[in-house]
Amino acid sequence: MVMIVIPILIFFLASKPLIVVLNRMQLLQVLHLLILISLAATVTKAERISKKGCNDRCGEILIPYPFGIGTNCSLNKWYNIDCNSSTPYLSALNNTEVLRVNGGEFTVKVSMSYDCARPVQHSTPVLSKESPFYISTYANKLFVEGCGINADVMVKKTIVASCSTICRNDTVRDRNNCFGIGCCQATFDSTNRNIKTFRLNVTGLEGPAGDEICRSAFLMDSSYFKAGFPIDKNNTYVPITLSWNTDTQDDNNTSPECKKCQLKGGYCWLNLDADSATSCYIYKGRNLGVILGVSISMGLLFLMVIGYALYKIIKKLKAKRRKQRFFKRNGGLLLKQQQATDVDETILFTSKELEKATDHFNENRILGRGGQGTVYKGMLADGRIVAIKKSMVVDESQVVEFINEVVILSQVNHRNVVKLLGCCLETEVPLLVSEFVSNGNLYDLIQNETDEFSFSLYMRLQIATEIAGALSYLHSATSIPIYHRDIKTTNILLDEKYRAKVSDFGTSRLVSIDQTHLTTLVKGTFGYLDPEYFQSSQFTEKSDVYSFGVVLLELLTREKPISLTRFGENRSLATHFMLAMEEGRAMSVFDAMIVKEGFRTELLSIANLAMRCLNFNGKNRPTMKEVSIELECIRLSHVSLIDQTNVGLVKQYEEVSPIYGKSTSTSVTISDNRS
Repeated sequence: MVMIVIPILIFFLASKPLIVVLNRMQLLQVLHLLILISLAATVTKAERISKKGCNDRCGEILIPYPFGIGTNCSLNKWYNIDCNSSTPYLSALNNTEVLRVNGGEFTVKVSMSYDCARPVQHSTPVLSKESPFYISTYANKLFVEGCGINADVMVKKTIVASCSTICRNDTVRDRNNCFGIGCCQATFDSTNRNIKTFRLNVTGLEGPAGDEICRSAFLMDSSYFKAGFPIDKNNTYVPITLSWNTDTQDDNNTSPECKKCQLKGGYCWLNLDADSATSCYIYKGRNLGVILGVSISMGLLFLMVIGYALYKIIKKLKAKRRKQRFFKRNGGLLLKQQQATDVDETILFTSKELEKATDHFNENRILGRGGQGTVYKGMLADGRIVAIKKSMVVDESQVVEFINEVVILSQVNHRNVVKLLGCCLETEVPLLVSEFVSNGNLYDLIQNETDEFSFSLYMRLQIATEIAGALSYLHSATSIPIYHRDIKTTNILLDEKYRAKVSDFGTSRLVSIDQTHLTTLVKGTFGYLDPEYFQSSQFTEKSDVYSFGVVLLELLTREKPISLTRFGENRSLATHFMLAMEEGRAMSVFDAMIVKEGFRTELLSIANLAMRCLNFNGKNRPTMKEVSIELECIRLSHVSLIDQTNVGLVKQYEEVSPIYGKSTSTSVTISDNRS
């Protein structure tokens, strides 16, 4: 078997391209073929089970010792088999045809006369006291077919099996439901064994004149009955199983001599009519069942091990090819090309690492969803908390945007820009790994108007200054200018100290220093989109300035960029604010909190800066560097004015105290100073 199977396995192992293309069904078919080859080899190599020089097969039926084909090949005359026309017959039992020989049992055909409306004449094999054979009480059962029949199997005036039928809806026989309606079955009493003769008493068989309903009662091997063995008017025999030893299924009735014989691989039987004498025959060849069992088990075990190894190899090769395919499709070659010319090498994470970090991308780990993808919170093996962005779809445009984001973030090093940690390109959709920013985004902070959090003017100026500084860095301080193209409050993240960090560079673009604009398909978010860019499809650094102007308005007003509560042109926050400025009612648009807290001059300075950022003509807008410098000046001025106010209040308090004595309150109203 091994000599046949191993070359086939070596062929499959050597044919790597063939292994790679096999699917699971094809692999199972290959293993099935190998098992058939193994079984064929096992049968071919099995040792003979008959005496030396004797045939061990008659047609398709194996003839093991003590049976034998011919007098000299069997134990004695009782076991002599005549093989006529490839059919075995047992000469000692009136040349009864043998259907099979299995261990200590064999099955023969027993004739029966089958007639309708008359008692069934059942013929049993002639089992004399001298013969070593018995009717098996385990393999055989009593079966009755027909309406209103009762049958008893009698052994020495004792009923050892009994069965009765009734009729319903003219049902005569249904072998699939042989439980009393038109058909019944009964097992032998367990106390009766080694039966050689019996009498079958049948009542209720005779029907009225002209009754054509056929009725029968017979002993039969139950396995043949379940298999639908033919019994009809043209087939007048049933298979009955006989044994030539005692009950081998009960170890308590097996003598020590028989156990020793069986351990040596021989046949053992007890002749109860000869004072229970033990007979044993050991032949040179081992038992065929043992040979087949051990050989098949070893062969299947061997094939299972090899099959599992093949499966692992195929799975590994397929996974490798799949990862390579994903890496190429997700822009890995483009990333390598960009890294070779523009940026340092980016850390590449494996899919296994990121699956473990996000608990297989559990929905409970989702931080947010956007147009470019879904962001998950994860923890790497070294304990770092990260944000993992998973793209929504896989197409060429998305891949270019993703790789563009990787390239841009790889060369950006600014405290107010989200830091890129690496990416993964070997999954079906690309993954981007960046630092985790804990306090959500600016949009949520602006729209949160609960009293639990005081969103002061100073904090708003600080955030605006940090955003402007980051954009100024991207536009003018990097080796190659970067246009973000999607500045909005949801893309501004806040850390634990509420420091702003610009994120989401999926639509960003690198431009050469001598370029003044980019001509692209219009992309961005409605409400933040530069009108000039929308009309001309030419994106410049001033387009980012316009979007920043809208963000600045959100900080001043706590209004949404597009509002459904306003009508017409006023739905746009930018248009609504510019109309208010033109009508001289800008203070009415500002958030009441900063109106109460801030000075009119500085609020108007911020409003004028926002107006300049929102100018319809991009050339008239300031640069982000100019915006950053002006916001920093306003922020420092705000701090200075607060300090001066606090000093003035302290002096006023010190001058009044000696005249009026000790004060019982420390609260002072300063709204007049800020009008």
